Order: sequence, then C-alpha cells, then structure tokens
Amino acid sequence: MPPDVPRPEYPRPQFVRAAWLNLNGRWQFETDRGDSGLERGLRDRDLAREIVVPFCPESELSGIGDTDFMEAVWYRRTVTVPAEWAGDDVLLHFGAVDHDATVWVNGTEVARHRGGFTPFTAELRGVAAPGEEAVIVVRARDSRHGPQARGKQATWYANTHCHYTRTTGIWQTVWMEPVPAAARLKRPRITPDLGSGSFHLDLPLTGNLPGHRVRAVLSDADGEVVTATARADLDLCPRLVLTVPEDRLRTWSPADPHLYDLRLQLLDADGGVVDEATSYAGMRSVALHGKRVLINGEPVFQRLVLDQGYYPDGLMTAPTDADLVRDIELGLRAGFNGARLHQKVFEERYLYHADRLGYLVWGEFGDWGCETGVRDDNQRPDASYVAQWLEALERDHSHPSIVGWCPLNETYQHLHDRITQLDDVTRAMFLATKQADPSRPVVDASGYAHRVPETDVYDSHCYEQDPEAFARTMAGLAEDRPYVNTGPDGRPWSVPYRGQPYFCSEFGGIWWDAEAAATAAGDESETSWGYGERPRSVEEFIERFTGLVDVLLDDPDMFGYCYTQLTDVFQERNGVYGFDRADKFDTAVLHRVQQRPAASETAG
Repeated sequence: MPPDVPRPEYPRPQFVRAAWLNLNGRWQFETDRGDSGLERGLRDRDLAREIVVPFCPESELSGIGDTDFMEAVWYRRTVTVPAEWAGDDVLLHFGAVDHDATVWVNGTEVARHRGGFTPFTAELRGVAAPGEEAVIVVRARDSRHGPQARGKQATWYANTHCHYTRTTGIWQTVWMEPVPAAARLKRPRITPDLGSGSFHLDLPLTGNLPGHRVRAVLSDADGEVVTATARADLDLCPRLVLTVPEDRLRTWSPADPHLYDLRLQLLDADGGVVDEATSYAGMRSVALHGKRVLINGEPVFQRLVLDQGYYPDGLMTAPTDADLVRDIELGLRAGFNGARLHQKVFEERYLYHADRLGYLVWGEFGDWGCETGVRDDNQRPDASYVAQWLEALERDHSHPSIVGWCPLNETYQHLHDRITQLDDVTRAMFLATKQADPSRPVVDASGYAHRVPETDVYDSHCYEQDPEAFARTMAGLAEDRPYVNTGPDGRPWSVPYRGQPYFCSEFGGIWWDAEAAATAAGDESETSWGYGERPRSVEEFIERFTGLVDVLLDDPDMFGYCYTQLTDVFQERNGVYGFDRADKFDTAVLHRVQQRPAASETAG
C-alpha cells in the first residue's frame, strides 16, 4: 500500500484473498448535526471537508477532532475499480461504522447496516465494474437519544466517570476485493476437536455448480499435514474433517501458541481453482470440570486484565497495527495471560495477534446504552443487540485465543414476577451464542444480572479495596455461596448460583495518578478517579494489589480473575499503565505477584 494509507495491513487475517484494495486515507467529509443531509442534497454533491479514514471525526488522527454531538455524518470518495479484476464481482467491505450506515455507490443504495461494532459488505454487481469509477457515499447516523449498543461512549457532552468520547461513523478499514461471480467461498468456520485430533471445517458457499469440489490443505513448518476434499455441488455448506496425524499434533496454548496454516480452495469439474483463500487454525480445547475451566484438559488459571481498547489520538481505533501488538505485550509483561475485551468488539487484527502470542481472550459485546429510566424495567436491549452479536460471533468464531463469550455486561434489573425485555434478550443472546458456538463457555451477563439459570459460567464484580474484607467477601465459594452482585437495597438481580465455574471478573481498579495524588484529597470523577480510597504511595499500591490478587490466587475454587484495568482511559486512572502506555509501576513486580501458582492449578 502507498505510505500515505493509514492502517494498510490486511483487515481479515483468517480469510485472506490475494487481491484487494485498501480504501483508507483521505475522504470528503461533512457533519450533518440535524440529520437533514439527504433532504439538503449531501448525497449528490461534494462535501465541505476532508477526513482521514479509518479514524472517527472525534479523534485527532482523523484531522477533524470535533467532540460535539453529531446526529449524522457523510463521507464521499471516488475510486477506480482495478481493471485487472475484469470478469469478477466486486465487494465493498466496511470493518465497522458507528452506528446506522447507509451506502450508495454511483447513486444506487447498496447497503444498510445497524450496529457500530461489526462488519458489513456491499456487492457492486451492476453498479461499478472493474475499470469503472465508483463514487462511494456513506451516511452514518449516531443519535445520542434512545436505546443503542454504545459501549463506553458518553451520551452527555464531556468525558465523565467511566464514559468516554464518542465514536461516530467509519472507524475500521474500508476495502474492496474481487471475487468469482458464479460461486465463491464465504468465510470459513474452523472448530478444533482435540479429543479426536481433528479440525472441523465448515465452508459455506454462495452457490453450488455441477462438478465443483472444495479442498482444504493443513500445513505446519514441516510442510503439508493433511488434505481433505468434498463435493461442493450438493450442500450449501460443505463440511470437512481434517484429522491431524498423532506425530504432527501440536496444541495451541499460552505456553506454546502454535498455529497451523490452512489453504482453502473451490475447484471446478476439471480441477481448476475457482476461488482460493488462506487461513490458519489452532488446536486447543476448552472444557468445564466442576468449578474449573480447563484448557487442553489442564487447569490454566486465567490471569485476565480488563482491556477497553481506547487510544488518546485514535479513540476506539488503534493508530497502527503495532499498537495492537503492544497492548498484548504490555499485558504479558505485567503478568497477565489474557484479557476481557471490555464493552467493545475489538478489530479482528487484535485477535490475530492474540492468536500468535498465546493471549487468552473473552469476547464481549458493547451493550451499554439500553437504559430507559423505568423502575424495575430499566433496561431494554432490542432485537438489534442479538443481530449484532451474531455478526460478531460469525466473524470471530475461528480464533483459538477466544476461550469464552460474554454477550452482556453489568445489566442490572431487579428480579420480580414479570418476564421483562431484558430477560428475553439476555436469554436470546445466550441461546444464540450456544447455537453459533457450542465449543466455548458463555457467561450470560458479566457481573450483575444473571438471568439464565443454565449459564455455563457465573461471576461477580467486586471493587472492595481492603484485602482482608475482600477475602471475607469471596470466602463463600467453597460452600456454593459465592459473592453475588445485588441491588443497592439488597434485592436480587440474578438467578441463584448453581455450582458453575466462577470467577471475579472485575476487581482492583486501584486509583493511582501521581499528579493527582500530590494535589487532590480524593477521587475527582471529572478529572481523575479509581475505586476506593486512593493509595498514598506506589508502595501502598503494590501492597494492596498483592493482597487482592493473593485472595483469588489462593482460592482453589476460583478458575481465574480479571483485574481492572490495563491502561488509564481519559479520567479513569486505574490502569497498570498510563493512557499513553507509559509505565506507572515496576511491572516486574506486578508480574512476580501474579505468576506464582494458583491454588486451582495445583489442587488435586
């Protein structure tokens, strides 16, 4: 890619075709604060400003830096579709556009999509062919009013508490690719089956033609491991089983994140290649045994850190691919072996690097934003939540680093004798997850309102800062009486615990801001805050961190934890690193505290 194209790397690393065109860079742009642009002709004329895609207009890197509310924004760019793609159809891909997007090409509407975290695609057949110009116009609507899956984006003007600057419009890579017109491969679904030493491979197709076959070739550093083929003229989704010979079987784990290469082909009746893509796969299993979560049949204590994926200059978009790698490396350096990806569906290249580096991940949806203010029926996520979550599951199913799913986070609502919309949607998202991926555990809602009795995993959030009090709070797990979040009045939010694997999925959050500590008497939610009374010194921070971590490491019934959090985020100063990723502490000390054996790893 030319040097002036930001984020030039291939955006879909588990389904790679050789030919593609990155459309990041300078686009025309205009803010449409009243969402009247269609009536005012913005679709059909040049726009007033320029923006650097894929950075949102609120970010510095976009060249706009406008943090006020935008009901809608518009983008426009003219692209010549490469002539060498002649004979193929052309797909226009958007990694993520926040929140409701409409796309026109050469005046024709080609796509509508709701949801700020998941990808969508427009087919350009009959609209823009290879060698022709494509005038791409995008309108993104992002109202601050009404229920909407926003994650941590503030619905009031300023950054406050744990809500941050908004992201509006395009915030992940825009790109084109040529694909065969008659029939082609769609994104594969790769599921490891360690028990049989096999990969189960679903290869959906856009259509079936007489004599067509699919072929998959699995390779490692020593060459081809196994090849499998199947007819592609009978089933819309042919299925292959790639059984790895015992002497070539190597598991993926944090200690050895081994990945196999995978070549996928659609062949015609004569054996010619119609469509081809490359991918990769990791052989690992996730199992539940009592209160333990096992990786490859062994207890691996999950020392997770909360990662919100925000950057000072790019907001939800990492400035470079190297920044994604750095965040994982920072977590590893501090002694964590994975992360809860919090209130955001991270861009896929983060997961690719987690796969490469052996970093355990819990995938989450950015569900915050469905608050209504109605007593006892105060949260009303709608059908779009289920649709967007299914899109995320489809995109991310095949990443071996993902060891669990978390569709909802900190939903809170009293249990009473009526089934509410929150009950319905929580159950729908849980069942959708289990249907889409029965191979991984699911926590129905992290922390607060567990509404599904059969949830695979149960958890709580506890920001008690005194290690002794924290130990007392967590002590009931051995008798199946774990700490459970309730309403401020003590009324239950959750169905009862039923003996599932349990972890404290948010704790710590220790406030440390050296500058504020020297000038402020306590937490200042507008400028600098964390949980509980702030430490007076770095040494006091380390003592508290050690005490809290020890409580969870010493519990033989605890399968893991998630410490809040990896970095400061704006005014939230409870990271183990600064917002700029600078060290706040001696990370060797944090690493040493966390890396001693956990009781659940050594118990018989």
